[in-house]
Amino acid sequence: MATYMRMLGACKQTSKNGAIWSRNYPNMLTTGTVRSLLSESSNWTGLVAKRSYSTTGTLRKTLRNARFGNVVTSMTRAGRLAKLNRWTMVTGVFSGERAILGLGCGASASYNQIRLFGNRGSGAGFSGEDGSESSGSGGDESGGDGGTPYISPQMTALTPMLVPEVFPNVPLIAVSRNPVFPRFIKIIEVKNKGLMDLLRRKVRLAQPYAGVFLKKDDANETDVVESLDAIYNTGTFVQIHEMQDLGDKLRMIVMGHRRIRITKQMEVEPDEPASESVSATEPGSQPNVPRRKPKRKERKEPATLVETMEEKVQEAELVVETLPLPSSDILMVEVDNVVHQQFEVSEEVKALTAEIVKTIRDIIALNPLYRESVLQMMQAGQRVVDNPIYLSDMGAALTGAESHELQDVLEETNIPKRLYKALSLLKKEYELSKLQQRLGREVEEKIKLTHRKYLLQEQLKIIKKELGLEKEDKDAIEEKFRERLKERTVPQHIMDVINEELNKLGLLDNHSSEFNVTRNYLDWLTSMPWGTNSEENLELKRAKEVLEEDHYGMDDVKKRILEFIAVSQLRGSTQGKILCFYGPPGVGKTSIARSIARALNREYFRFSVGGMTDVAEIKGHRRTYVGAMPGKIIQCLKKTKTENPLVLIDEVDKIGRGYQGDPSSALLELLDPEQNFNFLDHYLDVPVDLSKVLFICTANVTDTIPEPLRDRMEMINVSGYVAQEKLAIAEKYLVPQLRTQCGLTEDTTTISPEALNLLIRQYCRESGVRNLQKQVEKVFRKVAFRIVSGEETAVQVTPDNLQDYVGKPIFTVDRMYDVTPPGVVMGLAWTAMGGTTLFIETSLRRPRDTGGKDKDGPRDGSLEITGQLGDVMKESAKIACTFSRAFLMKQQPDNDFFSGSHLHLHVPEGATPKDGPSAGCTIVTALLSLATNTPVRENVAMTGEVSLTGKILPVGGIKEKTIAAKRAGVTCMILPAENKKDFSDLPEFITEGLEVHFVDHYSKMYPIVFPQH
Repeated sequence: MATYMRMLGACKQTSKNGAIWSRNYPNMLTTGTVRSLLSESSNWTGLVAKRSYSTTGTLRKTLRNARFGNVVTSMTRAGRLAKLNRWTMVTGVFSGERAILGLGCGASASYNQIRLFGNRGSGAGFSGEDGSESSGSGGDESGGDGGTPYISPQMTALTPMLVPEVFPNVPLIAVSRNPVFPRFIKIIEVKNKGLMDLLRRKVRLAQPYAGVFLKKDDANETDVVESLDAIYNTGTFVQIHEMQDLGDKLRMIVMGHRRIRITKQMEVEPDEPASESVSATEPGSQPNVPRRKPKRKERKEPATLVETMEEKVQEAELVVETLPLPSSDILMVEVDNVVHQQFEVSEEVKALTAEIVKTIRDIIALNPLYRESVLQMMQAGQRVVDNPIYLSDMGAALTGAESHELQDVLEETNIPKRLYKALSLLKKEYELSKLQQRLGREVEEKIKLTHRKYLLQEQLKIIKKELGLEKEDKDAIEEKFRERLKERTVPQHIMDVINEELNKLGLLDNHSSEFNVTRNYLDWLTSMPWGTNSEENLELKRAKEVLEEDHYGMDDVKKRILEFIAVSQLRGSTQGKILCFYGPPGVGKTSIARSIARALNREYFRFSVGGMTDVAEIKGHRRTYVGAMPGKIIQCLKKTKTENPLVLIDEVDKIGRGYQGDPSSALLELLDPEQNFNFLDHYLDVPVDLSKVLFICTANVTDTIPEPLRDRMEMINVSGYVAQEKLAIAEKYLVPQLRTQCGLTEDTTTISPEALNLLIRQYCRESGVRNLQKQVEKVFRKVAFRIVSGEETAVQVTPDNLQDYVGKPIFTVDRMYDVTPPGVVMGLAWTAMGGTTLFIETSLRRPRDTGGKDKDGPRDGSLEITGQLGDVMKESAKIACTFSRAFLMKQQPDNDFFSGSHLHLHVPEGATPKDGPSAGCTIVTALLSLATNTPVRENVAMTGEVSLTGKILPVGGIKEKTIAAKRAGVTCMILPAENKKDFSDLPEFITEGLEVHFVDHYSKMYPIVFPQH
């Protein structure tokens, strides 16, 4: 085929320059046939340029060209092409016609004597193949005489060929949903790289055949399978008629020829290419790209065209590159042909055939879309009725049946049974088509009825308008708005605005944009709950029951709500308040707000301001903007339909700021009791009274809340829970609630208190209970699975089998050091996640400088600080180092450890940023412990900031730090004296078992931590 292409390239050059032909091929110039052929027909040049042979296009027209036939005949009779039978090409069947071009043995050669080939690699033009071998005039030359390099096309149209009756080894293509029936065409896309390379190689080797088998699992989208059990054993032997290489996938048009059955799996071995010189390939590999390397020789005498072509054919050398194939996928199988059972055209077969034809006609009558499909399935000039085998396949392929039903038809070898199964599928399709037609007719009738009603209503409107019986749209709108305001107490200044807008609406055209803006504005104004309040619950007993029913602990929050109810009861009226609950995540800040709304019998509305950067979310948009709407507060009043709802503003500490404004500043007016009775929204542009609204804000930390905003709120700390509180919450709330959600009962599933306590200590050490809720739910999910699967009927979760449900423990040790060495002291810290222990480590970085003095005085040493500490904590370390030097000189004048010492201070867990003014006394203690080489007292922890003179300053987060100390097994705590009031407010179960010392100067702390001194 490559030689054939080179001949065409030479002919193309000859058509452009006759001198080339006269110089190189003088003996054939006298015929004049080739030149006239190429000058009159551009099909050959287009054929060479495209390298895409279409069986219905250029090649067929060219093969029918009588002039080219004359050239071939004359060349054959002259013996010029005696050796060219190796690239003889034969066209296949075109619409019932057979066109055969025989080159080599004479014009009278029979069809069976002619050798049949498909497109070779050099004549097919694959995307991504070696383009140099396929040029018009040679392997390395440019196509034509223009010097432009040849570029391979994406489409490969394969030359039709005679399909072999037996082809035992075929590539395996796994498809889903619809199998390929014999004599039917299907488009298949292949994305598996190994299968793509194999198909490319088979096509290059003139073996464009494959086996298509249906996968048993329709959800499987892969092109290959790892086991033969994943596909049905019976499939279809197909021929690849056209292939489009898209790089990452192959799109092929295949035609089924016969049924085949898999006998065994095969290893992929390289096929021998059709050339004289082929390099050896190793088993399990595939050819990658064939490349012909032309060898040019100097010729002293001009050669004829035939001699040149023969020489290039003999000198062509095919180099095969190999790439390993994946061993897990099945790419090749050995197959046998499936032969149907012999049958006679009995009366039963005739009846089944006639009924199938009748059913197909009925389906076409119901759905004309099937007509085109049937025409494509029928071959030209063939009577389908006379072929029961093809008719059964066509009937099954025409339906949209399930994959296993279609596969059943494909596997059936008894023709009468196959006809019966195909008829069953066609009958189902016919009933489905009838149902589809009926539904379509009903929808069409419904649309017609709706259209008819619309026309009648419009006519009725016109008649009523002529008789004066119908009001205009504007009057109806005004009546609707005034009807809303009948039972509401609208302030006079609001009513004046409404009347003004209604009068304005009557003067506007119905289709103007201003009309819609005014109508929407009136809709919002009249939807506001002017003077409408929900009846509040002012009974302390009822409110206390509701709060205790939903949440455990939170005494400060509950007391504040009960105080609010008591004040409202004494005043005889309610008033709005602004509260802010702050604390670590998962302690119930958001859920307690919903319980408060239920206890007070108020409507509940929540919106989050976390990440909000647009001030219009609070204050609303101006009415002139397209799509303008009020802010969240006005939307809240419209939704709750009351003037005294409970509004939860969540994540107020995470509010943002952007180019659209500062939402935190907009909240100032909203949350200020002195201003919110006259709140002005940009959209409504009228004052709205928000003084009866109870605002509750939530935050994790208070540092990021702007100071003016924090000043307007009443801050209530919702601290974390200790282990005892978590255990009570789990037993009273989490376990019953989650057990019901998972569909379990107390009779089938129980969790012992010991298991819950172990779960809290080793898996859920955070301050909140959100993670504890997740772990308990995880336990119940696994229990539900075991019960449903039949493994167990009832489950008792204990500490012994807890790991079977939640896995290995996360926390195995309570603290880093069981016994602290010299230079290491345990401190206490407070984060947004709750309290935690923090160890301070000190050590000598290098030996002390004891030799002499510097020119500026004695050497003072240095201090290196690591652990990702913030600026405040670094300053605390420097102050602590200075104070430690002075304090050690007073306590032990002979100890000159700090003179010339190069110290290193580190806080473990360097990936976590740390900052805050509460580690001063801990750092001083660590430095003194290192200087005196004395470990501190066991199980002691401390917190507090130290000044340059040794005064211990107060810190925050006493409850969280106390909880963390008790969780770590601390028995002795040292706190600043000014924090005594905070410690005294803690519950007894938190402070129980702790020895607490309150100090105001470090000199009082020193004998506690170093009792030996």
